[in-house]
Amino acid sequence: MSAPDENTLPTTSRIFPVNRYFDFQRRSLENIEEFWAKTAKENITWFKTWDKILDWNIPFAKWFVGGKLNVSYNCVDRHLDSPNRNKVAYYWEGEKGDTRTLSYQDLFSEVNKFASVLKELGVTQKKRVTIYLPMIPELPVAMLACARLGAAFTVVFSGFSSQALSDRMNDSESSVLITADGGYRRGKIIPLKTISDEALEDSPKVDHVIVYKRTNENVQMKQGRDLWWSDLVANTKNEFVKPEELESTHPLYLLYSSGTTGKPKAIVHGTGGYLTYVNATTQWVFDPKPSDVYWCAADIGWVTGHSYIVFGPLSLGMTSVLYEGVPDYPQNDRLWEMVERYGVNILYTSPTALRGMMRYGDEPPSRHDLHSLRILGSVGEPINPHVWLWYFHNIGGGRCPIVDTWWQTETGGILISASPRLGLVPLKPGSATFPLPGIEAEVLNDDGKPAKTNEKGYIVIKQPWPGMLQTLYHDEERYRQVYWSKFPGVYYAGDYCVRDDEGYFWLLGRADEVLKVSGHRLGTIEIEDALVSHPAVAESAVAGKADELKGERIVAFVIVKAGHKPTEELSRELREHVRKAIGPLATPEEIHFVKSLPKTRSGKIMRRVVKAVANGMQNVGDVTTLEDQASVEEVKRAVLELEEQVKSGD
Repeated sequence: MSAPDENTLPTTSRIFPVNRYFDFQRRSLENIEEFWAKTAKENITWFKTWDKILDWNIPFAKWFVGGKLNVSYNCVDRHLDSPNRNKVAYYWEGEKGDTRTLSYQDLFSEVNKFASVLKELGVTQKKRVTIYLPMIPELPVAMLACARLGAAFTVVFSGFSSQALSDRMNDSESSVLITADGGYRRGKIIPLKTISDEALEDSPKVDHVIVYKRTNENVQMKQGRDLWWSDLVANTKNEFVKPEELESTHPLYLLYSSGTTGKPKAIVHGTGGYLTYVNATTQWVFDPKPSDVYWCAADIGWVTGHSYIVFGPLSLGMTSVLYEGVPDYPQNDRLWEMVERYGVNILYTSPTALRGMMRYGDEPPSRHDLHSLRILGSVGEPINPHVWLWYFHNIGGGRCPIVDTWWQTETGGILISASPRLGLVPLKPGSATFPLPGIEAEVLNDDGKPAKTNEKGYIVIKQPWPGMLQTLYHDEERYRQVYWSKFPGVYYAGDYCVRDDEGYFWLLGRADEVLKVSGHRLGTIEIEDALVSHPAVAESAVAGKADELKGERIVAFVIVKAGHKPTEELSRELREHVRKAIGPLATPEEIHFVKSLPKTRSGKIMRRVVKAVANGMQNVGDVTTLEDQASVEEVKRAVLELEEQVKSGD
């Protein structure tokens, strides 16, 4: 975890005065209330200023109490009296290559017309709306229309099953569902309306279903309940809906966790504090210029899309790329081709996507001119140093700083990251660097005391911040237990972390993703990182298999890069590679070569499923969030093949 060679670092990180960042961070923590009040006043338009900056009744934080504002107004209306009126808000591209361009004036018109539609259907501040749409412009339009009326919404990723959709509609008590006839994914049509109809059989409280025509598939429309988006917009009576003046603490949206480790939790984010935070962090982390084209290559169905495709960028009047499909379809250089064609300056994507691109080798990105890129970002999980360096050299050309961001659905926005706006610190591949202004982070050991240098511990946040979740919907006790009971008085993120001798934060993945081998605790991410650092490995997942003697033994599932073949010789080589990188204790006893790994549709490996398969469990639990059902069978096949080899003595 030492600093890399000076020549591997972006030149910009050696130019900015490092002390500028540390001074700003130190001053922000001297009085967090004054700091955030100043930030809110400078960046957000308020209809009424607050009576109290922070009401902190541990563990519940209320920010800018008594203040009134509207998120839709801040993201759309306020740009119309500036040069941004005709500025592009979104360059949208469909998977099949169809395109649309929406200016801020266009967005204003679309949001108001759809807000009028919702209002005519009885949607008010007391109602909740579920949005189940593909990545089309109507998705942010629907979100902003709900925000305009003060109706809390929940976005359900368009790849989720009918059961997952029904569960979320019922739990959120939604009265309106917004969906489409279908959506495109890897050349196939996802039958969203059919899936919705199945979900609605168990969701009787939904009164209206609004259906957008995306694929023109024939679908069933239930009279009195199902309504076409186009008909409603064409017949609405109003072209303008006055934005509601909402309390700062008014709930903006509910977002359900992916459920990789249990029942999804409904996270509640507010209005004033959340918008202040995502607006500020978008500026600090991505340093957007007026002419920049920004692309957060995530899905709006996840919090990354909420915060850094919709609310953060739009509140700043930025121009974004919005893409419907996956980054390697229909050709494996789709992502890089679009970066070149749109002249993308800021690219924010996940280590999972990058590992997927690395599987195709260095040639696909080399076909394209990527010199427009200025800043690269990483989100979703700790980025392996090997992937970081590939991203830096092959995509950024050795000139673009990488902002490796750490945050969660619960935090609302980025907590730890390098900051090009405030002054870059020297970057270390694999480290998220330091907390952003207003964030006081610490690493604690099991006793709740500060961990020593290079000692693995738990990352916590010691003071409230505006973007933090307000509670869990209808479950305040679970909110207390999950986030505030392990270390009373501080927010427990549930992630392992190490600080090196220079104070840099190195995130090591979930604390519940731990192996216990011969009495020693090993993080799965550490072993996976060691495997991925081998030049033949594209991706890996590690699980523990029950062992009477050791407690658990390490099982690894590995995807090899193009040009490499899975062989017993490679298996031995990988074991030795891990042994040298971490130590004998971390050496996998089993290595299975697979073509795919079970992941959620947000790209996170479902280690619960991997562990269940490794231990021979036939019932792997809930896989409604799984990206590819076939990947579970692929992992099972690899296990069975090895077992057959052992039996036959091969």
